[in-house]
Amino acid sequence: MLSFRWFPIPVQLSSQSSSIHPKSQLRVSSSLHNAAATALRQEVKECLNDGFAPGEEALPAGLRREAMPRHVAVIMDGNVRWARRRGLPSGAGHQAGARALRELVDLSRKWGIRVLTVFAFSYDNWVRPKMEVEFLMSLFEGVIKSEINNLAREGIRISVIGDSSKLPDSLQKLISDAQEKTKDNFRLQLIVAVSYSGKYDVVQACKSISQKVKDGLIQVEDIDESVIEQELETKCTEFPYPDLLI
Repeated sequence: MLSFRWFPIPVQLSSQSSSIHPKSQLRVSSSLHNAAATALRQEVKECLNDGFAPGEEALPAGLRREAMPRHVAVIMDGNVRWARRRGLPSGAGHQAGARALRELVDLSRKWGIRVLTVFAFSYDNWVRPKMEVEFLMSLFEGVIKSEINNLAREGIRISVIGDSSKLPDSLQKLISDAQEKTKDNFRLQLIVAVSYSGKYDVVQACKSISQKVKDGLIQVEDIDESVIEQELETKCTEFPYPDLLI
């Protein structure tokens, strides 16, 4: 199994080369770095084309790499029921759900799954008790703060879909920073649906298309399935359709 180690390439010059002009030394160093970067990109490309990402681990017995889904979607439901069955407050259930999500992200990364979508907080969940909603928003912020550096280091790209305007300003800022910090990562794309629902996505897509018609960018006759598909927030990934829904 292929693994990558990212390291700088030192340029060592012998005593016989001490008379080389500094600009020539710079060109040598630059050429070596460029060559290494080109080789690394090519190896990553070949790796991905072969169906696995750099640094993947061997699959458990019974799983075949060619049969692994590219996109897995998970509905994070049942946290409160889990807590109640154990005589715990609902917050403990949500915290357990956050820990389970971290394990799921780790497995997805190790097993070569390209996209993991988690439906963490439905648009319809805003009707829940205020105290529970505030706890969830605080939990989201805490998870992002504690995990963002680890996720970035592990090559995970974070994307968030949903009506972010309803989220606290502090959480919106954290989400924006997390997306910007990880936008160039490619090992696993983690899509977190917060304040999201299918109805919300269809409505916002229709509004966007209507505005484009109003602005003369497209004609009514141009609207078809592909136009609507392009406006959905779930179109934020190379593999928008989940192969497995849990």
